[in-house]
Amino acid sequence: MPDSTETSRRRTSVGLWLFLLTFAVRLLVLIRFSHSLNFLPEGDDMKFYTDWAMRIAHGQWTDHQAFYGLPGYAYCLALIFLLVGFDPFVVGILQACFDAGIAVLLWKISLEVFSPTDVDRKNTPWPRMPDVIGIGAALAWTFFTPAQAFSTVMMPTVWLVFAYYFCLWFAVKTRDASWWNPWLGLGLFCGVVAMLVATILFAVPLLVAAVFRSVARSLPWPARIPKIAAALATLVTGLYIGASPAWIHNYFIAHEPVMLSAHSGINFWIGNNPTATGYPKMPPGIRATQEGLLKDSITLAEASVGHKMTRAEVSKYWSAQANAYIGTHFHAWLRLMYIKFGNFWNAYQYDDLSIIKLLRDDGVLPPGLRFGFIAALGLAGLIPTLWRFPRAGWVAAAVLLHMCALLPVFVTERYRLAAVPGLMILGAAGLWFFWENLVTAKWLRAAAYILLCAGAAWFVSIPRADIGLWSLDYYKAGIRATTAGQIELGEHRTDAARGAFDRAQGNLETAYAYVSNNPDINFALGNLWLARRDLPATDKDTPNGDLTRAKLFYRKALELNPRHAGTLNNLGVIAMEEKRWPLAEKFFAAAIESEPDDAKTHYLLARVYAEDNKPVDARTEIETALRLRPKQKQFLELRDKLNAPAPAPPAPL
Repeated sequence: MPDSTETSRRRTSVGLWLFLLTFAVRLLVLIRFSHSLNFLPEGDDMKFYTDWAMRIAHGQWTDHQAFYGLPGYAYCLALIFLLVGFDPFVVGILQACFDAGIAVLLWKISLEVFSPTDVDRKNTPWPRMPDVIGIGAALAWTFFTPAQAFSTVMMPTVWLVFAYYFCLWFAVKTRDASWWNPWLGLGLFCGVVAMLVATILFAVPLLVAAVFRSVARSLPWPARIPKIAAALATLVTGLYIGASPAWIHNYFIAHEPVMLSAHSGINFWIGNNPTATGYPKMPPGIRATQEGLLKDSITLAEASVGHKMTRAEVSKYWSAQANAYIGTHFHAWLRLMYIKFGNFWNAYQYDDLSIIKLLRDDGVLPPGLRFGFIAALGLAGLIPTLWRFPRAGWVAAAVLLHMCALLPVFVTERYRLAAVPGLMILGAAGLWFFWENLVTAKWLRAAAYILLCAGAAWFVSIPRADIGLWSLDYYKAGIRATTAGQIELGEHRTDAARGAFDRAQGNLETAYAYVSNNPDINFALGNLWLARRDLPATDKDTPNGDLTRAKLFYRKALELNPRHAGTLNNLGVIAMEEKRWPLAEKFFAAAIESEPDDAKTHYLLARVYAEDNKPVDARTEIETALRLRPKQKQFLELRDKLNAPAPAPPAPL
């Protein structure tokens, strides 16, 4: 008994120290990030979730349509904002706790997988092997660069990773269970997490396998089957109850038959269409931002069928498009699946948010491990680990199941992050066995491991030939630097603004050199030159804010995508400043045709109509803007101005 108590105390201490170390590293990154101009969400999915959460916090609980995006993270953020106000630092602290919990889970899973049996324990010369492997995997996670980045930004990535390995830990450690415990709780847990990230559902097969392994295991199979069936029914019931806020909203408030979110169809189409690359390359006419993607998916679907559609119908439309492509181009689709498989394991870092580069440019991230290194070690360690410890099959299954979750859609750095902890366990185990073989002079096994490492390193480092992939980080970094320059300029810090605009120019011109025929890159360059015009002139500058250059890039963006709403809007604003009212009207009308639900564009068009002496059209547009955004102060002021009675003519002398 004293030995057992001492072991328990020691292991509690190890877990605590791992948690504190990982949390300290994440806290350091978070503090450094909080001093960056990129700390506040200004674009991409971070802004999408933040804006959604702010609407919820201000009382807009629903738009009475099926969710078009998984709602869980937005509602969690809204709760945090209601409790402490808008504070990304508090969100970062919470996510740092989840991230530190992942490190502890890796250690605990390793204890379950690699602990020797009672017979082996007496004969093994390495009684601390499970601890060493687990601690090695946990430390690798602590210093894994993508984990450091995604734990600090307002994204649900680390929430999923924690939940996924929490399920794996339960699946590995549960050896004797009843028909309801722990399956009801795990089902509820997975259902709730599915509202944040639906990929958690791919952990359910692990729990199903654990049911067959553990429920009533002392009984013969004929007696076990009813109890196993009851456990599976309990698990599924828990899933539906946990996810019930989403499907109750969709079925009974929105009146649409959607379980979680209606955006799955467009994701399926992005991953399976004639231009798909295995990464999230947007099909023609769809913008790359989360908000733009969702809007364009609706407007394009409605334009194709010629009538308004519910979100569930939009999802079915895009799913049908993807299925039609697969059915008519089956061999091309098989090649695409092979490409996705390679993308999943490749060292190339497709970070669709480019947050890793941004944080590196800001000096936020310390040096750390990257995916290619972890993938090579994990693949090399797979065979020797499974050979020595078949229970490691649970870890391998978790990695492969997560890969299967991504193959129907596409691969990004944040999406594949949930496979990394499992690869770290396998990699740490492989390194242990290699060291063990060296110590015991088993040279053939050591040489075999070196060959496995070399083969895995070659496989994960196969270069990606599409030059467009290399422009992504520079494009995203250029957008963020442009925004940072505008913020600095608004605070009258002109030197800092000039430096930010120079960084933006360097990044965007690099992206343009890679891919000059991308409308979004041209749009971003137009925005940069438009923003630079507000800089005070210096002797070294050519005229700041070169409006001619801005127009040049905007017009090229329109040549590449005539429906590019952002470009149309900005050209409309420029035409307004030049008092070219018919031209401004043309641009804003085209932008509305592309994005009919953009309230700001309706407002700008109303202003143009008012200036061009078209009061009836101006009133129509401002009423549309107010219908879309009823409480906007500028909209209300313009409506009052338009509805005010005309001043009486002066009395005759």
